[in-house]
Amino acid sequence: MRHPAAIIHPDARLADDVEVGAYSIIGEHVEIAAGTWIGPHVVIEGRTRIGKANRIFQFCSVGAMPQDKKYAGEPTRLEIGDNNTIREFCTLNTGTVQDAGVTRIGNDNWIMAYVHVAHDCQIGSHTIMANGATLGGHVHVGDWVFLGGLSGVHQFVRIGAHAMTGFQTRLSQDLPPYVTAADNPAVAHGINSEGLKRRGFSGESIMEIKRAYKTLYKSGLSFEDARTAIQSQAAEHAELQPLADFLAATTRGIIR
Repeated sequence: MRHPAAIIHPDARLADDVEVGAYSIIGEHVEIAAGTWIGPHVVIEGRTRIGKANRIFQFCSVGAMPQDKKYAGEPTRLEIGDNNTIREFCTLNTGTVQDAGVTRIGNDNWIMAYVHVAHDCQIGSHTIMANGATLGGHVHVGDWVFLGGLSGVHQFVRIGAHAMTGFQTRLSQDLPPYVTAADNPAVAHGINSEGLKRRGFSGESIMEIKRAYKTLYKSGLSFEDARTAIQSQAAEHAELQPLADFLAATTRGIIR
């Protein structure tokens, strides 16, 4: 279960059934919970905590110090939840003291090859990040988000739940919940209706989300007026409250 060519620090805390492949290196402050599989040639370092039943494939760098010139060796962290799949050559960095000090990845995420998750990112659960997607520092990604291959997300951008980006999308402003974006720079292309159907949203709920999308993107209203209108719609349709809350909290502005 633990290849004799793996190097595991004696102070690392691994559950008894954690598997570690050949030539992988596990650092002193690493914690790994039951059922997790670490492939060959993986480096896990820093103050990294990994939950249950994760699969981390070969040549990943997990828990390395942030790519931030302000970093001065502070004991910041990386926390990964349960049931995540992290494919080849992914790079996941710890946080910085300029933010919460921790990079977090939730549960049941599918992170494909060559994905980069920079310092202080906060990723929810049930997301899919296709090959080569890159998150700058301090990015927040909601639940059920899909990021297309080679998508690039600028630091401090927020992506709302159930949003989606197409291939090679460049996001430099916030992407609201439910919205599909594509192009460079990103522009909105409707809502992620197919994804919502798969997740059990009713036809009526999807219709109300489409109506809110038209208010935001097709009505000719200013952003402030559209935000106010959607807040009124949310009072009658609970599925719109996440959208209304997201618009109220944006500081970078949204793609529009």
